Amino acid sequence: MGNSEKPTGILKKEMEAIVTESDSIKLGGFGTYILAMGSKAAEGDASGESNIVDPSVARLIPFLLLVSLSGILILMPFRKIMIIRHKLIFPSGTATANLINSFHTPHGANHARFYFDFSMTNVGIGMICPHMITVSIVIGAILSWGIIVPYLNSKEGIWYAANLNSNSFAGIGGYKVFIGVSMMLAEALFNFLCIMIRTLCVMYKQHRQPMQRDGGANAQLPFKCLDATEQQQAAVKCFDDRRRAQVFLRDQIPDSIIIACYVFLSMVSLVVIPSLYPQLRSYHVAIIFSALPFFAFCNVYGLGMTDMNLSSTYGKLAMLIFGSCVGINYGGVITGLVACGVVMGSMSNGGDLMQDLKTGYMTLTSPRVIFISKVIGTTLGCIINPVIFWVFYKAKLGNVDLSDVPYAKVYRGIAMLSAGQDDLPIYSMHISGLFFALALALSIVREVARLKQWRVASYIPNTVAIAVAFFLPPRVVIDMFVGSVILYLWECIDTNRARTFSSAVASGLICGDGLGSLLSSAMAITHTQAPICIKFLSRSDNLKLDAFLATLT
Repeated sequence: MGNSEKPTGILKKEMEAIVTESDSIKLGGFGTYILAMGSKAAEGDASGESNIVDPSVARLIPFLLLVSLSGILILMPFRKIMIIRHKLIFPSGTATANLINSFHTPHGANHARFYFDFSMTNVGIGMICPHMITVSIVIGAILSWGIIVPYLNSKEGIWYAANLNSNSFAGIGGYKVFIGVSMMLAEALFNFLCIMIRTLCVMYKQHRQPMQRDGGANAQLPFKCLDATEQQQAAVKCFDDRRRAQVFLRDQIPDSIIIACYVFLSMVSLVVIPSLYPQLRSYHVAIIFSALPFFAFCNVYGLGMTDMNLSSTYGKLAMLIFGSCVGINYGGVITGLVACGVVMGSMSNGGDLMQDLKTGYMTLTSPRVIFISKVIGTTLGCIINPVIFWVFYKAKLGNVDLSDVPYAKVYRGIAMLSAGQDDLPIYSMHISGLFFALALALSIVREVARLKQWRVASYIPNTVAIAVAFFLPPRVVIDMFVGSVILYLWECIDTNRARTFSSAVASGLICGDGLGSLLSSAMAITHTQAPICIKFLSRSDNLKLDAFLATLT
């Protein structure tokens, strides 16, 4: 109860979210499938008007409300099985609980005041990537811009028509996008299989060695429904565990009410979602909501053991299935993206709820309070976040730079692939298949090296980071590399200060840039011109400017 350990492993996982897209998914998909539906992401492809839906607040708010609230309700009936019966760890929730509990001990309180009063480390995680992630992106940029693009340029007029837009799927864009997409799908497939195998192995072991009650010989089946009396008499060996189980089982919301609410939201979704996105039919929504509880359970079971949320992987699978069923001529791109959004939004919110319930279990917090707070917070978030997103989108309408949100292009590419893009350049699928195999092999080698604890394991590049570089302009990669070099040099000079203050410095840079973007967006919306501006020019351009100004005097 008095553990004051700082969850550095969890912070590292959050920093890696830049390339593993988990946070982007949890925040409603604004940088992924929502922008992927728009006309900006559709530039260069021949999908047609039926496969383009630009963002709209009136459409986003009801969609996110239905999806997010449904996700919260899906897993509530399984909370006792997950936390009490199987005692799943849920590392992020446990680490958060340990940090909270540490505040209520004398030593822990002093430790926390260091972190909160003098360091901004815990104010925000920031966007600092591990060095290997940055190096992987650099490797991907060299592979993309230094090798593949020059080679493909030499094939202009041979493999694809000349004078095409660089973003056209019939030209170089058809190679770059699908190479990156294939590598990401390989990583997603590998992680999916790994988690499923680990989950099935643990479930099999629990089935073969069921929990014993009161040290007796009466075995309990792993998924047998428990009442409160049985759970309070479960195999707890210390006062803390008994007290936690008592509080967790005291304030309950009847499962019948939760299931009824989920069924009601499903019925509403059958009508509302197809009206918002006509490409997705009512029977598609019915299939998704019928299968969600099963797949959400599988996902959260793996999440509880490994702290890896595979909701994005399930979303990509849904995209491939429903997009291929509809076809590109009938809006299959939008169908796949909307199905992806429903699956990811629901499953990620359900996983977050279970993490919060684990935190509540460890901190003696009522699960009813956590559930109600989650519903209120999710409802507010589904209203406030789309409005904020719309403000920025409106301010940059027609000038959205997808290099800042590369996953929008990724999701568009996957949706196009699933719906049946038929005007790709020659050898595009062959090259993508080759990179799929290479990425899968790299993922297998990295996992084997990690399990065998080889020294080379920490130097194997990250597959997703390499793939992301195919969607980033070189300037972004250079900026990230410069930041990583600065952090590395800082660590060499003063390791302790670098570890303590690097997140605070990064947070300050990010917040300052964000405030600047907010100010420029507000000025763009109000059509206000800045009274003064600063521009940096090269030496030669500066001499030309001076010569021109001299003519005016």
